[in-house]
Formats: sequence, C-alpha cells, structure tokens
Amino acid sequence: MKYKALIFDIDNTLVNTLDMNMIPLQKIILEEKGENWTLEEVYHFASYPGMKVMEELEVKNPEEVYARWVKYVNEYQASPYEGMDDVLKTLHEKLRFSVVSSKNKKQYDIDVVSLGLDDYMEVVVLEDDTSKHKPDPEPLLLCMERLGLNKEDVIYIGDAYSDLLASKNAGIDFAFAKWGSVESKDMSDSDYILEKVEDLLKLL
Repeated sequence: MKYKALIFDIDNTLVNTLDMNMIPLQKIILEEKGENWTLEEVYHFASYPGMKVMEELEVKNPEEVYARWVKYVNEYQASPYEGMDDVLKTLHEKLRFSVVSSKNKKQYDIDVVSLGLDDYMEVVVLEDDTSKHKPDPEPLLLCMERLGLNKEDVIYIGDAYSDLLASKNAGIDFAFAKWGSVESKDMSDSDYILEKVEDLLKLL
C-alpha cells in the first residue's frame, strides 16, 4: 500500500461548508437587494473575505448586514458530502486519518465533531497549533511529526490552490477534491484529481 495516512482539509473537502455560507448569502441578497440569485451566481463570492462581499454587493450598513449573514450561517448546519461516511469507514480499516485545517477549535467542534467525523481522526492540526498557515508547510509538517510518519507515507486531500501549494512546500503528495471546489486557479499539478467522493478509494 502506497500511503499509511490520509490528511484531510475540512471545508469543501470533508464537509460541505460552501453551501452553509452561500445559501445564507442568497437570503441576504434577497433581503437587501430584492434579487433572487442562483447558487452558481453566489459562488462567485466563495473565496472573498466577508466585508469584501458586502463592499461588492454595495449594501447599506455593511457591518450590520455582515453580522446578520454570520448569524444565518451559524444557524445553518454543515453536512458531510454524500457517500463520505461510507468511504471513510472503508478506508479507515486500512489507513490512518488526520486533519490539517485553518479552522479554529470552536469551528472544528461545530463542523466536524458534531457530525461524528472527529472519531476517525488520529491527529488534528488547527489554526491555533502553528504560527504559520497554508500555503506554508508548517501545519502539514507538524501533523506528520505527530503521526510519526515520513513524507512518502502521507497524502493531503484538499479543494484549494493553497492546499496544493502547502503539499508541494511540505514535499508530500496532493489529491485535489474536485467535488467541493470552486477554485479558479490551475490545479493540474495535483498528484491525483478526484472527481467524486468515491474516488478516494483509489488512494488505497
């Protein structure tokens, strides 16, 4: 077997947090502008910081509107991608699992622990664990150190260009989780391009 451990990103890789943010944004746009935007139209803002979205939408009282958007997001439960739980159960019989994410502990508890996905994870490296963050390799290197594994033993699975860069900077393989990605940059340098959740089984 090529790998001993899979290291997962969270947002739009393990868990669909894209819709958790974008569906509430649809609601905000309807309230503030009286316009019904499709999810595809709203995805344009997926990689923007929150206040930048307010600026682009030209809303009045952007701080108040942003706070309302955050409230709506917190009321919306993230969910694992369809088939993820079954695939994780199958893979976990043969491979060790870890998480490297720029989430903080509170967000991790809401988005991962509450869904039972934390039960699979042996090592979890979050925002507070390192001084540098992706695309810097420090979080991935710390994860490998805690696992006691070498670079050739692990692969990182993520949806964003910063995930790809972090993997390259750490000297480890990278699998592009295309099922949840809205990344516009070229991801062809990935070692694997996974179209759907079930493609994770190809990493065995």
